[in-house]
Amino acid sequence: MSMFCYQCQETAGGKGCTVRGVCGKNEEVAKLQDLLVYTVKGISDIVAKGKIDVVKLGDTNYEILNSLFMTITNANFDDVSIEKQIRKMLAVRDEMKKSVPAEGLHDATVFSVDSRESMLKKADSVGILSTENEDVRSLREMITYGVKGMAAYAEHAKNIGKEDKEIYAFIYEALAATLDDNLSVDDLFALTLKTGEYGVKVMALLDEANTSRFGNPEITEVNIGVRKNPAILISGHDLTDLEQLLEQTKGTGVDVYTHSEMLPAHYYPAFKKYDNFVGNYGNAWWKQVEEFESFRGPILFTTNCIVPPRSEEVRRRIFTTGSAGFPGCRHIEADANGKKDFSEIIELAKTLPAPDEIETGSIVGGFAHNQVMAVADKVVEAVKSGSIKKFFVMAGCDGRMKSRSYYTEFAQNLPSDTVILTAGCAKYRYNKLGLGDIGGIPRVLDAGQCNDSYSLAVIALKLKEVFGLDDINQLPIAFNIAWYEQKAVIVLLALLYLGVKNIHLGPTLPGFLSPNVAKVLVEKFGIAGIGSVEDDIKLFMA
Repeated sequence: MSMFCYQCQETAGGKGCTVRGVCGKNEEVAKLQDLLVYTVKGISDIVAKGKIDVVKLGDTNYEILNSLFMTITNANFDDVSIEKQIRKMLAVRDEMKKSVPAEGLHDATVFSVDSRESMLKKADSVGILSTENEDVRSLREMITYGVKGMAAYAEHAKNIGKEDKEIYAFIYEALAATLDDNLSVDDLFALTLKTGEYGVKVMALLDEANTSRFGNPEITEVNIGVRKNPAILISGHDLTDLEQLLEQTKGTGVDVYTHSEMLPAHYYPAFKKYDNFVGNYGNAWWKQVEEFESFRGPILFTTNCIVPPRSEEVRRRIFTTGSAGFPGCRHIEADANGKKDFSEIIELAKTLPAPDEIETGSIVGGFAHNQVMAVADKVVEAVKSGSIKKFFVMAGCDGRMKSRSYYTEFAQNLPSDTVILTAGCAKYRYNKLGLGDIGGIPRVLDAGQCNDSYSLAVIALKLKEVFGLDDINQLPIAFNIAWYEQKAVIVLLALLYLGVKNIHLGPTLPGFLSPNVAKVLVEKFGIAGIGSVEDDIKLFMA
């Protein structure tokens, strides 16, 4: 096979992409990403064995986050930028190694490459399948994918000025452990749960970063129609990029619309002062191939969720920044102070037509933990009175598979005395269905982006306290979660660490779960796949 990757839900046949990624990445990009991760693991081995204080590493910590984020599904397809990052991290590794005894260091700390060809050759020997034992491989990959998601959230927090050295230290510890052949399956299971523990920490850190900078999300009605002005579409997840774009477009006559996971930005008070921040355009990430054509203006990708454009005309309108990248698209770098110059995007927008309108109306969101707790008495009374029989956590990701229509049908067929708690782009399967409300409480409560799944955990823990329960699993809350990529993996591990059981995960279970690892997750945590809509609703409501 020319490559092997099974880190996302849409991996070929549910087993692994071996020729070209379903995401669109080619074999060279896949191999370079494998080598970049291996290089980062080598640095982690040096940090762990050398007992290096992560505080002293300074910008290296950020480069580790960025390197991992670049390898998340749909983040970076640009082989040139990935090769450049490998060379940068090898230089960091070799400088760091000078202060650590060489004895006992792993191959990942000593290998060398001098050309693209040698990089690809080395990648062949260090990829996923280089771990022969399938259970060890499964757990190593689950930890690695959880750490990738953790790195993404930590990078967002750092961009706002919030860091936690304990999170950095754990990332190094966990990645170094994936190189250790002395660790047993039991050791790796324990580390998997510890990854979930730090997943909770990093999501709490990002929540603090977002709310301290932009305010607590508020219930907000977001326009999904368009105006007649030229416009820029911003996608991805990074709110600091949005803030800079809004500052630079003030008074220019250029509107700004969000796309996919950037929708929840409308819920933050800090962004409501911009009168050119006018609404959300389109749906989940995978719909962009058609929606970017009708948008007409430039698109800025701040993070992952890129789908390779099918026309050169659209490609010329795409810009990337941060960890994102795509061949032939212009990349906006930050200066030493984190500032980005978006003037090229703004000037291009002025020369292009206004977006074509693809829908009208509005959608409501902003139900993060602070907002829900503000109406907790109303929620509790609705539960006690029987007006609300059950909450369904339907957070996570959307995707292209036709089987994901299950989530729309599930939402449509839920009893009218149930409420959906959601976060992430999975919401696009049901947030425009008009499911009504229960005594003024909307039946779809959108907490925000995928990282805002933390809000749903906070809400559940608070309700457990309010109802005086000993166990979160005694609440009238069911978890029916859709997953796609590695940020969903860290959310899942965080929920397992918090003790949540009987989570249904779909539309398929991860391809990286070996039969034995899957069996343990089923037996210990009650993890299950999805069935038919009718059968699953009966099961959940029983």
